[in-house]
Order: sequence, then structure tokens, then C-alpha cells
Amino acid sequence: MNELSKLEESLDGAVTSGRPSATILVVEDEAPIRRFLKLTLADHGYKFVEAICGNEGLALVATLRPDLVILDLGLPDLDGLEVTKQVREWCQVPIIVLSARGQEKDKVDALDAGANDYLTKPFGVGELLARIRVALRVPRDSEGARPSTVQFGDVLLDLVHRRVFLAEQEVHLTPIEFRLLVALSRYQDRVLTHNHLLKEVWGAAYQDESHYLRVYMAQLRRKLEKDPANPRYLITEPGVGYRLRSQV
Repeated sequence: MNELSKLEESLDGAVTSGRPSATILVVEDEAPIRRFLKLTLADHGYKFVEAICGNEGLALVATLRPDLVILDLGLPDLDGLEVTKQVREWCQVPIIVLSARGQEKDKVDALDAGANDYLTKPFGVGELLARIRVALRVPRDSEGARPSTVQFGDVLLDLVHRRVFLAEQEVHLTPIEFRLLVALSRYQDRVLTHNHLLKEVWGAAYQDESHYLRVYMAQLRRKLEKDPANPRYLITEPGVGYRLRSQV
């Protein structure tokens, strides 16, 4: 018995067919593969939705809330890794990467970005269906209900469209500023250490670069706080880290 079969059998209480009528979003720019997946998934009782680029896929995840996403890495606009990272900022929908990239590093990068599984093209239908069943049977954690917007004071953070508004006026944030604000928003009113934020926003190799945080927190305060020198929401915890205060 292979490892995938063992995994399927170990998931107690699951029905054999996975979740009947589950909605599966396929984000794939190659039309022949989309047609093949549409026929295969429909034939096994799944509802099929398609997107041909990363931005369209992100929009459909937000509006349709599919039960599972099958995602190609080589998309024409956004790389599949970036799509995965953006989805994981606000949603825990299961993601199966389906890609021609077969190197170990590609798989590790996709899983580190938040994918649940990785299948290399060309693939067998039986294996794909088994991996879908496994992904659909694993219960989503409490973060699955994470809201797609965060508000504190006059600031509204739209996680789906990656936009920030201050008193209903859009504020431009750099990609790093946005990632830092998202990281803080995930744990409102909780202190996040310097190491935690550096690892989440910049990566594990930057855990000793605490001056990065000082610079970017100062920039966020200038853009979002009425009095950057005396912030009400983006709070410093001396010697420890930072926290986002949800209410004053």
C-alpha cells in the first residue's frame, strides 16, 4: 500500500468520495489542461470553476469561497507562489499545486508558501483524485473564517484586493509595508517579537536585521497614524517587538 493510500485510510470518519459537489477552482492558463480537468472533475461529482491567471484566481477565491484550489505555478501574470502567499494572508482554503516544475526546491517553496500538496505534470488521474479527497477531508482550522478586511481607527485593510484606506482615502503602501501590516493584523492586540516579524515579512535569513523593522514601522506610522511620534495603533513594545492595537 502506498503512502497516499495509508493517509486516506487514516482519516477517520470521512466518506469515500471526499465531499460530493465540492467546488474546485482550477487556476491554469493552458486550455487543454483546463478542459481535461473540467471533464475529470465533473465526471466525479465536483463543481468546476476556472481562472486563466493569478489575479482572476484571487478574485474567485474571495467571491466564491471554493472548497479547494488547484493551482499552476507558471501563470501569465502572477507566479503561483505569489498567488499562494496572497491567499494565505486571509484564507485557509486547501491548495494543490499542479506544475511542470519537478525539482525538490520547487516543491519545498510551494509548501513553505502555504500549499497543502504538490503534484508534478504529467500526472495520473487516480493520484490527482486521491489527493483531492485527502485535501477535502482535512478539517480547516479556525483561521479558515478569518475576515478579508481588518479595521482599526480610520484605517481599513482590504486583504483580498491588497488595498489600504485611511478615512476612506486610499493610501499607497510598498509591498514590504503591506506585508508588515498584514502580519501585525493577523494577531491584533498581541505582541509580536522582532524575530517573528522579520521571519514572516523578510524571511528566516533576516532575523538579525532588526533595523529593517524600525525603518518600515516608521514609514507605516507616517502614512497611517495621525501623530506618528505618538502612535495610537502601531505600538512599540520596547526590547520585545510590536503590536497592532485594535481599539483605543
